[in-house]
Amino acid sequence: MTNADIIQGLYESFAKGDVPAVLGAFDDSISWTEAEGFMYGGTYNGPNAVLENVFMKLGTEWEGFAAVPDKIVDGGDGNVISTGTYSGKYLRTGKSMTVPFAHEWELRDGKIMIFRQHTDTAVVERDLGI
Repeated sequence: MTNADIIQGLYESFAKGDVPAVLGAFDDSISWTEAEGFMYGGTYNGPNAVLENVFMKLGTEWEGFAAVPDKIVDGGDGNVISTGTYSGKYLRTGKSMTVPFAHEWELRDGKIMIFRQHTDTAVVERDLGI
């Protein structure tokens, strides 16, 4: 299984709501960075921090949140880049968004060590009214 296959499987597990499978792909020391200006912006270390500060909020503050990749590129040496689209309805404002993303992934020995999110936070703010 290639690193790109691992990331593809991660998106598929996320889409099904299989959070244990997603967390199982993480190294215990994962560093997960949400873009500055995004509502969950910051860096979270360890699977539990990602669960509490990102995934639980996505599950409770959104209706139909999705992160759908349209391209996954394996750059070798454990580096994978994916591009795609976020969508969903933010319950606090009742407004929906559709915005492109780019994700950087770094893997070692089949486990995700580093994640970095890139998205247009101005579009998110405008569309959600936050």
